[in-house]
Amino acid sequence: MARFLRPLLRGTTYTRLLHLWVPMLVVSVWLYVDMSRWWVPAAVLVPVGLVPAVRVGEGVQARLLLTPGEQDPGITVAPARTWRDRLRTVLWLEVRMALGASVAFACVWLPILSHQLVETARGRVPDDVPVLGQTQPHWAYALLAPLPLIALYGVVVGLGEIVTAVARRLLGPSAAERLEALEARTEQLLERNRIARELHDSIGHALTVAVVQAGAARAAGDPEFTGRALVAIEDTGRAALEDLERVLGVLREAERPVSSRPTLAEADRLLESARGSGAKVDVEVCGPLESIPGPVSREGYRILQESLTNVLRHAGAVPVRVRVDVTDGTLVLEVRNPLPAGVSGPGRGSGLRGIRERAALLGGRARTGPDEGDWQVRVELPLS
Repeated sequence: MARFLRPLLRGTTYTRLLHLWVPMLVVSVWLYVDMSRWWVPAAVLVPVGLVPAVRVGEGVQARLLLTPGEQDPGITVAPARTWRDRLRTVLWLEVRMALGASVAFACVWLPILSHQLVETARGRVPDDVPVLGQTQPHWAYALLAPLPLIALYGVVVGLGEIVTAVARRLLGPSAAERLEALEARTEQLLERNRIARELHDSIGHALTVAVVQAGAARAAGDPEFTGRALVAIEDTGRAALEDLERVLGVLREAERPVSSRPTLAEADRLLESARGSGAKVDVEVCGPLESIPGPVSREGYRILQESLTNVLRHAGAVPVRVRVDVTDGTLVLEVRNPLPAGVSGPGRGSGLRGIRERAALLGGRARTGPDEGDWQVRVELPLS
């Protein structure tokens, strides 16, 4: 019984009832003026529904009264953009008026019918509103009195659910609007992933260099070496702060350009940082780095940064061979170092996954893993 009466305790039931009553206020005025032309309000709704802005008002009402408190009710508040949306709005207005007329009729006559049944059971048949017609008084009519109220309950709750379902269908986003929302969501996820990679690469590289430098300085016990290590840590930390400021700038300003991010032409600071950590870095550059398109050059910088970070983190101060080849419309970036002990398969870390994701987003490919006794990161990115 409590479950049956639960809808009567929800505010949504009454806001939906109010939503159905609203159009009947105008219709009732017209019927008071000329009841013989009851079809006129329905005809007027056709040109009204073709106005694009009407869809906005109907969407706002439906969200506030039919689905209050829902985060994603599936009802749009955008104006109609196509004729299909306008026709859906017209159909919605007609359905809303028809359901409103039904609930208005039920809310007026069903309570009256229940009252007449009670009066008839008491031996007094009302003559002012003869819903039952000519009936004889009898106590058994009292047993039927609750039935109209139960029917009223079903009409109010049931039509509220129906009008909500129809609103989601007719006032819901069109195929074009759903596609736009999906594209916006995809762009947002891509931007979040890019920011996560930026933070992982820049901050992870700086922390790795600082840890390696500090450990080497402590083990060496040489004041001169310790001084150089502190300078390297300071330079790396300052560069990391600059990178962090860039990433936070992207978060603060959605339209901030990405051209301020470092490119392969500025890779010297990465190489010097790795050398300062004890790694012996040999570099081979073929082709002009300045000719690399901005997006490719910026992602190439991050790939090189992550590769050197992995070398320092997992292999330590070992010889590293870096090759950057810009030929035949392709950027080939290769980083090799002696294979650390205990590594026998392809890498599965988040940094290596980020390298592969960066390459895939630019239409390229990446290979990370053992190769002829070395650990190899080889990335090929198209320049076009």
